[in-house]
Amino acid sequence: MGDIAPYWRNWIGGEWSDGGAGRIDVIDPGTGAHLAEQALANAADVDRAVAAARACHESGALSDLRPVERGRMVQAMGRYLLEHIDTIAPLLTREQGKPLWEAEIEIRGAARYFEYYGNQAETVEGRSIPLGAGYLDFTTHEPYGVSAQIIPWNYPIEMTARSLSAALATGNACVIKTPELTPLTNAFIAQAAEAAGLPEGAVNVLCGLGAEAGAALSAHPGVNQIVFTGSVPTGIAIASAAARNVVPCILELGGKSAAIVHDDADLDAFMTDVRWGIFFNAGQVCSAMSRVIASDKIHDELVDRIAGLAQSLKVGPGIDLTEFGPTMGAMVSEAQRDRAQAMVRAAETEGATVVTGGRKLNRPGAFLEPTVLTVTPDMTIARDEVFGPVLSVLKFRTDEEAIAMANATDYGLVGGVFTRDLDRATRAAQKLRAGQVFVNEWYAGGVETPFGGYGKSGYGREKGR
Repeated sequence: MGDIAPYWRNWIGGEWSDGGAGRIDVIDPGTGAHLAEQALANAADVDRAVAAARACHESGALSDLRPVERGRMVQAMGRYLLEHIDTIAPLLTREQGKPLWEAEIEIRGAARYFEYYGNQAETVEGRSIPLGAGYLDFTTHEPYGVSAQIIPWNYPIEMTARSLSAALATGNACVIKTPELTPLTNAFIAQAAEAAGLPEGAVNVLCGLGAEAGAALSAHPGVNQIVFTGSVPTGIAIASAAARNVVPCILELGGKSAAIVHDDADLDAFMTDVRWGIFFNAGQVCSAMSRVIASDKIHDELVDRIAGLAQSLKVGPGIDLTEFGPTMGAMVSEAQRDRAQAMVRAAETEGATVVTGGRKLNRPGAFLEPTVLTVTPDMTIARDEVFGPVLSVLKFRTDEEAIAMANATDYGLVGGVFTRDLDRATRAAQKLRAGQVFVNEWYAGGVETPFGGYGKSGYGREKGR
């Protein structure tokens, strides 16, 4: 798998650069050991990156390209990632904690975004509006200019690809702030941009702490649009800073998504959905199935089945989990693991029952057992996001009660309904307060499907737009 370089730098204006704020340690959550150092950007580095992106935009080096040419460059970035997947995947696993086979899925997903949006570049069209004799009225689409993209740590390379690919395809120069917990793999995004022939300044990649680099980027007067995925408090801070410059944002701020399972659902099939829905990437997924709202007629059976599934998972360092299967890696850090465990303990004090799991493993690394709780709607853990491998199971008697439970949080990212009754599924999909509603399959859809939420899950849409 090769050695990992001890020190990684930022990519600004087509050159590798040290950070004005020094360096930050990157830790392997699968072992707790030091992995590498990453250059840490300060506000001055952000200024240079925005200036490089601004110069690229104003020169027309990217925006004046024929759309088909831009599209080919974007697609070439995806091919570069696939060509180097054997190098990138182990690095992603070591910095983030997910199993190696999950890391490979993430990289392929990133490549798919570049392929899809690269292909869409030449389909962005305006329209002609008839106003009558003597008038010619037409619309055209123009790039924002400089897009600032602040990336989360759970899917560092795929989430970068999600926003970057669309931005480049439509002629925007970009500044990417990588997450300080998982910054390393984004170096391959910079390499891909260079290999694809994108002009200098079209893609800038830097790592910095949110309080300094993130704040400077969000409030920068040279930025024309911001994309952020992360926590609600940080999203509010970014939106407030952007508002002072009247800069539009796309915010995706997490969720507490619920799967409603009726007594006529296919429970065997649903076990696969639970496996992917809450234990993939150790539950560190914004659209995770963090709640199951089960019919009282099948509640006890379903809890037993889910507990058995959780207990069957092999948990260990992601670098050792090479084959697709019932495995789970570490959480991204011990701090995140301890936060999730503390929420489980707090739920117990409120009366929740820990059916299985809820403890950290007795080994080095940021491991938490796959956890299943039975809870009631009034408990904190039934409303607040854990962002870990922790599933809360609730019980309902009527369809109306199930919908009310599902909607009883401040979030509204995704939801799901599992039933053989198409009319019931359609009614539920209309009433669930969520940006996406899955029917009989969690995570249905792909890069083509618009993604975003309601309430504190944020606003704006990515993918398919």
